[in-house]
Amino acid sequence: MPDDNDKRARLIEIIRERSLQSGEEVTLASGRTSNFYFNMKPTMMDAEGAHLIATLVLDSLSGLDADLIGGLEMGAVPLAASIAAISHAEGRPIGSFFVRKQAKGHGTKSLIEGLAKEETMAGKRIIVIEDVTTTGGSSLKAAEALKAEGADIIRVVTIVDREEGAVQAFADAGLDFQPILSTSDFAD
Repeated sequence: MPDDNDKRARLIEIIRERSLQSGEEVTLASGRTSNFYFNMKPTMMDAEGAHLIATLVLDSLSGLDADLIGGLEMGAVPLAASIAAISHAEGRPIGSFFVRKQAKGHGTKSLIEGLAKEETMAGKRIIVIEDVTTTGGSSLKAAEALKAEGADIIRVVTIVDREEGAVQAFADAGLDFQPILSTSDFAD
């Protein structure tokens, strides 16, 4: 079985091939502009990419007693689902959820999805997951919604940290932050 360094190296290759775009200026979720962009959906939806991400995230959580993993829609949805599936297969199950950007206007009108009818976030030990982090705004928004429901955020994990302020933002919020990869991993 490949070790984490081999898994990381292969994930970097897949992200380069499928998800890293450069040259054209784009506006990021943070509002900043950049001439490189990580569109992680093609990697997260790739069978090998999804498996590598899930196993690397699970390995990074070794020793943590977490109940659930999830984050703000849309980026966190395929990540949390893949991680939950792989966690079960590896015998270290962790459930998943996602936080809507806005509560549904119909049905249950829930802001947080994935819990059974009688379940709540109260007292749950939560990992917040995100595909790409710039300033940390999306994960901080998810963390605020979860804390408002009584959850305990024990770590924030991102697949790629753009190294543009998230470390400080999470430190200021008192949240443990761990990137799997960062933009420096893609420097030529």
